[in-house]
Amino acid sequence: MTTAIYLEMGQWRMYWSFRVWRGKGSASPSQLACILLAQVPVALSRGRTVIVLADSEFGLVDFLAAVRKRSWRAVVGMRCNRKLADGCNLKQLYRNGKRGQQVYLEGISYPRTGSWFWLKRAEGKRELRFVVSIHSYSGVDLVRLGRRRWSIEGFFKTIKHRFGQSTKLGVYRWPIFASIAYLLAHWIDQWSLPPVLDWKAASDLALKSLFPSIVWF
Repeated sequence: MTTAIYLEMGQWRMYWSFRVWRGKGSASPSQLACILLAQVPVALSRGRTVIVLADSEFGLVDFLAAVRKRSWRAVVGMRCNRKLADGCNLKQLYRNGKRGQQVYLEGISYPRTGSWFWLKRAEGKRELRFVVSIHSYSGVDLVRLGRRRWSIEGFFKTIKHRFGQSTKLGVYRWPIFASIAYLLAHWIDQWSLPPVLDWKAASDLALKSLFPSIVWF
């Protein structure tokens, strides 16, 4: 399992770095993420608004404190059963609250802004997802950022499972090689007819279309 950091700085969107989680007894994914945040050069973020997008695994006190310490903005996915300070949970917020309202999570003293949205999944199904931020975004902006995180998540899942590696060296090579494979498969998919984006079919077609030419040359 890898812990990766994706940063948004104004018009910049960048995949920063990653660490390999070595299992029970080693540094947790959240602790690894805090190390990655500490290694972002000050010069890179100076004068820019930095937004850190993360999934529910990083909705912990230490990670949020590390982001807040740098005056950055964290937008983090949350499980629907995440407890609030008043004993309720986020799912009850969906039923009785409104998007963009302030919430107090259990164990965190400062307020956060919460919202939710419906995420489209395979076969036309939808899932209710919750997102919170330590910055006072409007409900509309928070939903937009929450959806953006899921598009990034989809990208990483695709290149991990379709174009991934299982060795340590492979993990280091993975961001470059997987991104190249991803772009080639997407290009082949756009070239083929009909352009229905099926990543397995696109990667198979890219292999059949490009590999013979590489061997020939």
